[in-house]
Amino acid sequence: MRTVVIGAGPVGLFCAMSLARSGHQVLVVDHDPPPPPTGTWRRRGVMQFNLPHFFRPIVRQVIVGSLPELWEELVAAGGIPALMEGQPEESAGLLCRRSTFERVTWSIAARETGLSLRTGHADRVLTDRGRVSGVTLDGAQVEADVVIVAAGRAGRIGEEHRPLGEGGNCGFSYAARMYRARDGVEPPYSAFPMNALYQGYQAMVFPQDNRTLSALIVRPTAAHQLAPLRRVEYFETAARHIPLLAPWTDLAQFEPITDVLAGCGLSNAYRGQLGGHSGAAAAGLFFVGDSVCTTNPAAGRGVSLGLRQGAELTRLLNASGQGRDHRRDYLGVSQEFGSWCAENIRPWYDDHVYWDATLLARLRGDDIDLDAPIPSDVICAAAGVDPSIWGVAAPYLMMQLPPTALRAVEDRARAVLRTGWRPPFAEGPSGDELAEILLETTGTVPGAVPVVD
Repeated sequence: MRTVVIGAGPVGLFCAMSLARSGHQVLVVDHDPPPPPTGTWRRRGVMQFNLPHFFRPIVRQVIVGSLPELWEELVAAGGIPALMEGQPEESAGLLCRRSTFERVTWSIAARETGLSLRTGHADRVLTDRGRVSGVTLDGAQVEADVVIVAAGRAGRIGEEHRPLGEGGNCGFSYAARMYRARDGVEPPYSAFPMNALYQGYQAMVFPQDNRTLSALIVRPTAAHQLAPLRRVEYFETAARHIPLLAPWTDLAQFEPITDVLAGCGLSNAYRGQLGGHSGAAAAGLFFVGDSVCTTNPAAGRGVSLGLRQGAELTRLLNASGQGRDHRRDYLGVSQEFGSWCAENIRPWYDDHVYWDATLLARLRGDDIDLDAPIPSDVICAAAGVDPSIWGVAAPYLMMQLPPTALRAVEDRARAVLRTGWRPPFAEGPSGDELAEILLETTGTVPGAVPVVD
């Protein structure tokens, strides 16, 4: 089977390597060149490349199940297995920069028999009588039986062959900066990113590989008074006053290794496989990763959901060629894969849409509606009051149970809320107070700084 994979991120390369190991001839094409032997690697086509990442336990489970040497080389490159106390090894996540993760994955892909990597632009999916016949790459035709689009949230290739998506802006924006612990300073370790919700915004610290960490401030996009946080002087001022961030952004202890990186225009989106704007479908064309489901990146679900999709799609493609003419069954594979995504991936999209909407309301000062479904983050917070909730909340947080599993303990969380308890905001400046601090310490009105969301 001749396969072209468009997009050489973690999901695209996982699909490519998995299929190559099953005997397929695979070409991977990506806008960006491969990593240089040394020095900085600039992935201009990947907005989130230098933004914070946390790789959840499902990432390890998928990798070890298909590409065990990838996990070993990630750890050898400095990635740190992240394990909650008392949990088995297979429940480990990974503390690692996206750049480290991709560099290691590319190095393994470059050694893979039956797989070739090409830098270029995929212009169009070619079809013949309703079946994929190839793609045009930089204007030249390349024949293929299967095309897998793993081009990320901004990818547009092949969209005429699939239904319109749904979703929209999640309502949050963020600013982040990466640091490295100075000599003699102990970097942080945590099985999950450290998180604190303040009145009006959220702060997080992501421990990473090789003594690095990322500090993140998430704000409602509508909180324009905090938009200047993307500027170094404002970010560093805010970090000094936010209790969670202050110890890990102390310039005497931690050296900044990036500028402040902004994330805006963030969305929750979901899009299926078959039936384009004209109702047409192309047998042999598949979409995977952020091309299917995008969620607010603050929860760190993207690579986890993408690798789960990649594992299922490659399983279906390999099974379709056993004992029958797999070329004739590609529409069936798309239908099976689309149904699987609707059952296993879409609930995470629905979960985040509701979570984000209700969190924005809470940050505005609204109370939790006890007659409406209780959002997942509140159910998990209620486990601190009623530990019986934790038996479901913990595997949900590790993405080992779907969001729908939380319904089993929702009434327990509602009972906690009916006592008058609410998830507390962390002690520290509110969003309005933080804006005032920025004004007082920099001598500039934050709202006057020319920034665009």
